[in-house]
Amino acid sequence: MPEYHQGVTGERYTFVPRTLIFITQGDRVLLVKGAADKRLWANLYNGIGGHVERGENIRLSAMREVYEETGLEVTELKFCGTISIDATEKSGVCIFVFKAESSEGELMPSKEGLLEWVRFEESNDLPLVEDLHTLLPRVLASAPDTQPFFGHYSYDQNDQLVISFE
Repeated sequence: MPEYHQGVTGERYTFVPRTLIFITQGDRVLLVKGAADKRLWANLYNGIGGHVERGENIRLSAMREVYEETGLEVTELKFCGTISIDATEKSGVCIFVFKAESSEGELMPSKEGLLEWVRFEESNDLPLVEDLHTLLPRVLASAPDTQPFFGHYSYDQNDQLVISFE
């Protein structure tokens, strides 16, 4: 459909699309400790991911982000769910969450921060991005036959994160 049929106007709520990927290897998950000079999530652990670029589909965006940030090539991505995040009255972020398994490959340095393989049971002891204490166990428990989840994040009047999942 052409642009004028899409209903994309400044009056509608719009999303910025992003991907978030958690790569596992046995009982470990690959996390990135945000570089100290990052504007967002400095010194906090997060999964791999980033913005969806124009012309990309969501799956290819996730694979590109994994390669750019880790040097790993993954082909088997399990779609785990989406999270919509309210940013302003008119805009938000929509995160497409994936899980991938890695059996081999050498990690390359990343400008995003320090890549670390972390045992699942030790991840809660790390300074995680604020939603990962809730999100990471949900993603790691996602089996091939598990239905995708649908999450929504917002902030209350005290700027405290409010998380809900369907």
